[in-house]
Amino acid sequence: MNKNASMFGVSLIILTLIVAVILGFMAGPTSPLTWLLLAALIAIPFLYRKMAAKDFLEWKDEYSVGIESIDQQHKKLINLINQLQTAVKYSTGEEFEREALNELVDYTKTHFSYEEGVLEQNAYPDFEAHKAQHEKMISKVEEVLAEYEKDSDTAMTNALNFLSEWLIDHINGTDKQYSHFLIDKGVK
Repeated sequence: MNKNASMFGVSLIILTLIVAVILGFMAGPTSPLTWLLLAALIAIPFLYRKMAAKDFLEWKDEYSVGIESIDQQHKKLINLINQLQTAVKYSTGEEFEREALNELVDYTKTHFSYEEGVLEQNAYPDFEAHKAQHEKMISKVEEVLAEYEKDSDTAMTNALNFLSEWLIDHINGTDKQYSHFLIDKGVK
């Protein structure tokens, strides 16, 4: 469903409840239906916040690779993905969406460069394979950026889904594989 249509639907429900509550109080505040409608109206922001929260990533200790500098960068990547999610979900405008996406892409490249430098300095045996995964991910993001020019709503939704899944899978997969190697080398 289009995000504007979704927000319109929520707004229409809220407006309908407000009118129903006002009419209920005008008819007499003793009706249990009026109080039920008022409770529903009050609950909407809480329910909406709870439903919206599931679209955002949250750092979990299980994502830690045991190397503070890399964990901090992963946390920042999660925050940047959430920033992009906010821009898309709340229709903040194309300029903010593009800015959030560009910041995420730029920082992802910075993170990959840092991570690859640490791996290379410590002669990580699967360095080339890890670097190839980074290059493949950047290539996919560049495809999404090209898609953005054609259909920004679909492209952003696809980008968010891809980035969220890829980041968590990458951290829990290949990044966890190098963590013991680097920790054994004394990297903290």
